[in-house]
Amino acid sequence: MAQTRNNQRQGDMEPLIKNTMNENATVNSDTLDTDIAIIGGGMVGAAQAALLAQTNPQWRITLLETFPMPEGKPSFQPSFDDRSTAIAQGSVQLLQQLGIWSQLQQHGTPIDQVHVSDKGHLGGALIDRREHHVDALGYVVPNAWIGRVLIAHLHQLANVDIVAPATVEQLQPQASGARLQLRRGERSLTLTTQLAIIADGAQSPLRESLGIDCQLQSYEQTAIIANIGLDQSHKGVAYERFTDQGPMALLPLGGSLQGQTSALVWTQPKAEAETILALSDEQFLQQLQQRFGYRLGRFVSVGKRDSYPLSLSVAKEQIRSSLVVMGNAAHFLHPVAGQGFNLALRDCAALATSLMEKGDSALGALPRLNRYMELQRLDQQATIHFSDQLTKLFSTASLPQAALRALGFVGLECVPPAKHWFTRQTMGAGGRQQVLNPVGGH
Repeated sequence: MAQTRNNQRQGDMEPLIKNTMNENATVNSDTLDTDIAIIGGGMVGAAQAALLAQTNPQWRITLLETFPMPEGKPSFQPSFDDRSTAIAQGSVQLLQQLGIWSQLQQHGTPIDQVHVSDKGHLGGALIDRREHHVDALGYVVPNAWIGRVLIAHLHQLANVDIVAPATVEQLQPQASGARLQLRRGERSLTLTTQLAIIADGAQSPLRESLGIDCQLQSYEQTAIIANIGLDQSHKGVAYERFTDQGPMALLPLGGSLQGQTSALVWTQPKAEAETILALSDEQFLQQLQQRFGYRLGRFVSVGKRDSYPLSLSVAKEQIRSSLVVMGNAAHFLHPVAGQGFNLALRDCAALATSLMEKGDSALGALPRLNRYMELQRLDQQATIHFSDQLTKLFSTASLPQAALRALGFVGLECVPPAKHWFTRQTMGAGGRQQVLNPVGGH
């Protein structure tokens, strides 16, 4: 196995880090070679690089990203924005194996309880960590902090090269790998690889260029995202509030149970969302208070508001010879159940495990990738179905479905197995548990 490349640089220019090529970097040839190329340096692409690097330090991994990725505070990257992510218990275990959870936890807020309710109807469900003998049901971590920790970790890995900013203009499958045409400023480069992993987002241009179609289902909803200041502590309680216009979630932020900020995900029909986004801060808080109620006390401030359309998108092909589609490019879910990143992280771990199995010599050999899909197929199907059905059931005022919701809440509280199943799905433990088996591990 060839050693990790050492990138030579012009003159005495100070590199950002030893394994990162900055925009002015020079190399010995316009043709580079790697074992695994990951296109997309967001949360999933960066996590995939870290998991692969730990699984086998002999693999040469190249991460390609269109935005700069300096060590320290990351430059703007869409994954690492003002949003926050709910990290499920299963994901915490994987991040602990990577050795980065202790850092992530510095700005992670534990979820002690999840309160699920239906506006206008009696009943509800309360999921408490103590009933399940865990330290937390999950943690809420700001995306910007996740990006900072992941990128800093990648910079320390000798077998990971970060090529950023760089644009992949073309991906050509080869007999035993793939050839990527890169654009770095005015310069064109060629990168050959045994395996290409596409993780460039839900609107993946590379996936589309390869003719990989998606099953697309619009929810006809828009998600409004903002951080909300409270006049009292959230006490580590996450709220899922379902209304006739769509679900809303308020997740605890602030790094401790005494925090007074919650991360809002408020889904609305498109026309109503545009009206709400145009409101002043005071009007926005008043309308939010009216829709949610006073379980969290009074809402006293709102941060930057963002929005994006909601849909369910599932790639019809996630693997081809020497090619894997990963993250939102593979499956983009409604955020109501907080399943997207956690499912993607399990996918990443499953792929790393599959690539370590003995047999085919080429990393991108189709039998290896088929084994990956066999590992994750049921997990993906169950998680996608859970998220989709939850969204549809709790986004309507239809009397039959409203009655079914009420019965469901009663069932959760009165039938322990039903509540246990729902809780496992919420905690990201409904699918196959992933455990890394690095080289030399047991």
